Amino acid sequence: MSTYPKTFSHIGLSVPNLEQAVEFYEKVMGWYTIMKPTKIEEDPSTAIGQMCSDVFGEGWGSFKIAHLSTGDKIGIEIFEFPNNVKPEEFEYWRTGTFHFCIQDPNIEELVEKIVAAGGKQRMPIREYYPDEKPFKMVYVEDPFGVVFEIYTHSYEMTYSAGAY
Repeated sequence: MSTYPKTFSHIGLSVPNLEQAVEFYEKVMGWYTIMKPTKIEEDPSTAIGQMCSDVFGEGWGSFKIAHLSTGDKIGIEIFEFPNNVKPEEFEYWRTGTFHFCIQDPNIEELVEKIVAAGGKQRMPIREYYPDEKPFKMVYVEDPFGVVFEIYTHSYEMTYSAGAY
């Protein structure tokens, strides 16, 4: 049996205000909504209710969810749980996913839009290979505490020898 590279489908984000998050990601990132904010109730007689109980355990109650999509068809699943807790600080050392990365050749303009919409720039924009390749990157944070990275070029181009 051979192993082949799997493709990426979606990522799930947890935020304290779903409607505001959908508005931010639509306006700032240009992502489009494919399912508007919807409330999901714990109900074992429905497929989504049973699946959520499988994942969250019994007693999760309800949550709100919306589905967005990026320009390259990657899904963004945004959740608002009633007991949402924003960490006091960026807990990069915890096991699990600590960021995702998007790509935009106009990194400076995107960072300005993120900050103007209530997000944060967590570091200066840096060049990966100064004087060799025009590749830049930066870490930012949305207004809800979700940390992510922005690259100007693809992951493969950034890390492959001889790219550019």
